[in-house]
Amino acid sequence: MTKRVNCGGVAIGGGARVSIQSMTNTDTRDVEATAAQIRCLAAAGCDIVRVSVYDEACAKAVRTLVEQSPVPLVADIHFDYTLALQAVENGISKLRINPGNIGGQDRVRAVADCAKAHHVPIRIGVNSGSVEKELLNQYGRPCAEAMAESALRHARLLEKAGFDDIVLSAKASNVRETVEVNRTLARLCDYPLHIGVTEAGLPGSGTVKSAIAIGALLMEGIGDTVRVSLSGDPIGEPAAALEILRALSLRRGVDIIACPTCGRTCIDVAAIAEKVTRATRDWDLPLRVAVMGCVVNGPGEAREADIGVAGAKDGFALFRRGQAPVPMRGDPAQALLEALNAMKEAAAR
Repeated sequence: MTKRVNCGGVAIGGGARVSIQSMTNTDTRDVEATAAQIRCLAAAGCDIVRVSVYDEACAKAVRTLVEQSPVPLVADIHFDYTLALQAVENGISKLRINPGNIGGQDRVRAVADCAKAHHVPIRIGVNSGSVEKELLNQYGRPCAEAMAESALRHARLLEKAGFDDIVLSAKASNVRETVEVNRTLARLCDYPLHIGVTEAGLPGSGTVKSAIAIGALLMEGIGDTVRVSLSGDPIGEPAAALEILRALSLRRGVDIIACPTCGRTCIDVAAIAEKVTRATRDWDLPLRVAVMGCVVNGPGEAREADIGVAGAKDGFALFRRGQAPVPMRGDPAQALLEALNAMKEAAAR
């Protein structure tokens, strides 16, 4: 098990639940736009949000953003160690910084001392595109071994400064390299790991890449906090991450199974599943819902769910776990939603 750090009240590592992160793509100096995007990301499922801090105006904006944010914020900083000091003084909950690119050990110690005084953890982030030239010459390319060694080198700079409240992140745009570097880090250290595929691409292909890498690692017990990195509006990132965690039973929620449909389908499976998905997207209930199109596999799958429907020639059957199916006519989606709302109300009592 990894050690635990605290990011503004959100525990990372040490057996804490896997947290979801994303990053704003607004101009951080535009406090109104950035605060609005942070709220949207939090509403979509983010536990932690990262913002770019690339000049003093950004560092100054941190204080207002922290005051308005419903979730802890991380300051993403490169090269200028004074921005890290300002962000911490202005209330940031976590730093994302590579000690090796902010100057000498005196600057590393200044950041470490400031972070320690304010109980702010530091995430070290290494991407396949940021591996040091020395390691690239040694390994020939930004392979898993090179990225792992780079991350641990940065960690040793903080350790030398007496700081070990560290989260490590090593990401590649290649799925296999991402999995391998995190396996290596999990074997070599007990720091919490932030996992994800960097530059994964657009929603769709990028989501698939992220799901494969993040899912593979989490199934091995590797990974304490995740980001699905997608090009464009970041609002889709937490939703994708949440689906990955729910698929692995690491987050509670309504799990909707639906058949792929064929020529035997008697009800509009896709439309029904979409209605139920929209209605239950934010539910924190461990319910399994089946939407099945016909009487071949439908009854068996629906019977195993907490609630489900299976299409038939003259209507559909409504299944509740442990009860006999009820033949019905009308709107299957409405029948499912009424039954689900009754379950939700019962769970709330």
